[in-house]
Amino acid sequence: MEIKQLVLDKIKAYDTIIIHGHMRPDGDCYGSTYGLKGIIETTFPKKNVYVVGQESAYVSFLGKPDKIDDSVYAGALSIVCDTATEDRISDKRYKLGKEIIKIDHHIPNEDSYYADYYWVEDELPSCSQMIADFFNTFEDQLLLNHAGAQAMYVGILTDTGRFRFRGVDRKTHEMAGLLLDFGVDVEYVDYQLSIQTMDQVKLKGEVLSNFKTTENGFIYFIMTRELIDKYKVSDEDAAAMVSNLGGIEGYPVWALIIEYPTDIRIRLRSRTPEIESIAREYDGGGHAKAAGASLKSWDDLAQFVLDVDNHIKANKE
Repeated sequence: MEIKQLVLDKIKAYDTIIIHGHMRPDGDCYGSTYGLKGIIETTFPKKNVYVVGQESAYVSFLGKPDKIDDSVYAGALSIVCDTATEDRISDKRYKLGKEIIKIDHHIPNEDSYYADYYWVEDELPSCSQMIADFFNTFEDQLLLNHAGAQAMYVGILTDTGRFRFRGVDRKTHEMAGLLLDFGVDVEYVDYQLSIQTMDQVKLKGEVLSNFKTTENGFIYFIMTRELIDKYKVSDEDAAAMVSNLGGIEGYPVWALIIEYPTDIRIRLRSRTPEIESIAREYDGGGHAKAAGASLKSWDDLAQFVLDVDNHIKANKE
C-alpha cells in the first residue's frame, strides 16, 4: 500500500492521535507537528488530536504543547515527525500508543527504526513539505485551517534557510504557495522569525569576534554555559548562532559547539562537502550538509576539529 494512503487510513481509524517531535524543537519540528494537527482537527473535528513534547520559544507563536496523562495513550495512534532517531524523540511516551508512525526527512541509520510504519523521504528539504504534500495529495478528502498552514509554511521556510539550501525545488515553492492560500501572513511570519533582543545581538558580536578556524577551511565557535548565562539568552537562541558562521569565503564547513547542562552538542553545517558521515562518527547524523553530533567530553573536541579539517582537505583533492 502506498505509504501516504496508509497514513491517511490510520488517521481515519483512530479516535485519538498524539503527535510527537524531537528534543529542542526547531521550526520544522513545529511546522510538521502543528501542521499535521491542523489538518486532522479541521478534517475530523470529533477526533482528539494532541501535540506533545518540549516547547520552543523561537516558534512558540505557532502553538503550545499539550499536557496529557498517560491514560490518553490507551488505544491511541502515535505519530512522530521530523525525528531521525529514537533517542531524539521528545516525550518517550510515544511507545504507549497502540501503533506508531514515523514521518521524517533525515537520512536513516541503525537507530532510526522505532515505529510500526515509516514514511521517510530523505531527499526532501523539510518534514513540513512532506505534510503539506500529504494535504495536497488528498485535498479532496482533507481540510486545513490557518494555524496548520502557517505552521507548515514556517517549517518549510526555516528548514530551507528561506529557500536557499540544496533540495529546494519547484515542489518546495509550490507547497509554500499552496499554504499562502490559507491566509498565511508572510510579513507577520518574517517579523516573528527575525526579531532579536539586544542580548542576542551582543552574543552575535561575540561569535563573530571569537570564532576559531583551521588550515583547510573549518570555522567554529564554542558556546559555553558561561557565555549563555552572561548574555541571558535561551539555549535555543544560543544554538541559532550557527547561521552567523556560514557564508564566509574560504570556509566551506562551520559548526557551533554548544555546552548544554547535560551534554555537548554540535550543530554542523557545510556549503560543499557532505558532513553527515562525520556527524555519524560522533553519535549524530542528519542531512548531507546539515547535521548534528555530540561530544562525550571536551577532551574529544580537538579530535573532532582535526577530523573535520582532514575531511575538508580530502574533499578538495
